[in-house]
Amino acid sequence: MIREQRSPFRGDGKTLGRGVPRNELRRARNARRDPDRDSRGSERERAAQEPTAARRIPSGAVTPPDPDVERFILTLQARRSPRTVDAYRRDLKALGAFRGGAVADATVEELEAWLARMRADGLAGSTIARRVSAVRAYFRHLVLIGARAENPAASVQLPRRPRTLPRALSPAETERLIDAAVGTMPRALRDRALVELLYGAGLRVSEATGLEKSSVAIEERVVRVLGKGGKERLVPLGRPAAEAVRRYLALGRPHLDRRYRPELFLNARGGALTRAGAFLILRKLADRAGLEPGRVHPHLLRHSFATHLLEGGADLRSVQEMLGHADLGTTERYTHVSDRRRRDVYFQAHPHARRKTPSQDSSA
Repeated sequence: MIREQRSPFRGDGKTLGRGVPRNELRRARNARRDPDRDSRGSERERAAQEPTAARRIPSGAVTPPDPDVERFILTLQARRSPRTVDAYRRDLKALGAFRGGAVADATVEELEAWLARMRADGLAGSTIARRVSAVRAYFRHLVLIGARAENPAASVQLPRRPRTLPRALSPAETERLIDAAVGTMPRALRDRALVELLYGAGLRVSEATGLEKSSVAIEERVVRVLGKGGKERLVPLGRPAAEAVRRYLALGRPHLDRRYRPELFLNARGGALTRAGAFLILRKLADRAGLEPGRVHPHLLRHSFATHLLEGGADLRSVQEMLGHADLGTTERYTHVSDRRRRDVYFQAHPHARRKTPSQDSSA
């Protein structure tokens, strides 16, 4: 009995001839499995043929560097901190990715559309304001060198940023946080010196991690700080902070310094302590001290430094110089914090100044 020979090219009950090309067979089989495949493929082909200006590059896409932006970034590096320069580069790159072309060619309409997109994406007002400020600075640079006649970002309205008062730890909470850094191991000595300097000198975290061994004069009890814009300032140190740094330099740092680094604060591997490392150290100490770890960060100690100085009677100008603020108005925010705290203490402690409850007012 002769069996019917089955062809290897068989579809849905229909046999195709051997002369059909393999790619045609594959296309036919895919079409039977997914009827929408061909339509999607044609849509992708049409999208690939659309002009670039008509499409928006999705967020996260890799875009080629913009030569004009890179030249602007080079001019910034001479007068701005590395973190500020990186932020400007990211913000300008975000605009270039949105419009799919050179940032220098952006129009007012495109900037407003970009602003609307950021609002729709739920970005914070402070983030949007920072990005628009970076774009304004870039176009001011282009106008200055004659590359553009006007600044299209000048008419873009910035979102209003709510003015919030800085939070601060109480003196008792600060002491608990500092006392949590106990021990004679190298890292424990380092943690104690770090938290004492952040609070005792009101340093920014980038300033603290950027200190070198020679930055602290222990005998004179002075720390030499390189702040924003490369501005240098001298901040006095209290005896506890100077003693903590002295013990760390004598007993702790030699065991961490495996690479002969110049930085004052080192990590467990002998490299320079990073900002992220400083955050983790403070959270660990806060948890040990019974405080909220999510609430404690390096800048909170800077706020506490300024608030406690003003509450202790320090004048505003001296606090401004120790903090390294260019504008006195920035330092004035701490006066509201100290005034509010003094008012609360007064109403809680003085017998004739206790606030009346609504029921007492109505009974009167």
